[in-house]
Amino acid sequence: VQLQASGGGLVQPGGSLRLSCKSAGLNFRLNTMGWYRQSPGKQREFVANITSGHITNYADSVKGRFTISRDNVRNTVYLQMNDLKPEDTAVYYCKTVYKYRDYWGQGTQVTVSS
Repeated sequence: VQLQASGGGLVQPGGSLRLSCKSAGLNFRLNTMGWYRQSPGKQREFVANITSGHITNYADSVKGRFTISRDNVRNTVYLQMNDLKPEDTAVYYCKTVYKYRDYWGQGTQVTVSS
């Protein structure tokens, strides 16, 4: 199983970014896909996930600003991030569970700063 995240960068407060995570080696459409993030000195935290049935869940800190979606043809999960705040600065990771094992992407850096 391989997960490859991309789309991070430097953005000003109030700006937007879209992260992508392309997967290979699993039956993507059957898997729940998630996004997590980790800031320096903090534990990795849940951001959002989307089930095979397209049910979504969000951390309270991002509700109303972030949207997770999936494309089962492209085997890709997306995280649209709007109204970004400095506290959203972190390395963002995609994750899935396959055959009882956790698989993580390599992470993509998001920096929100003026």
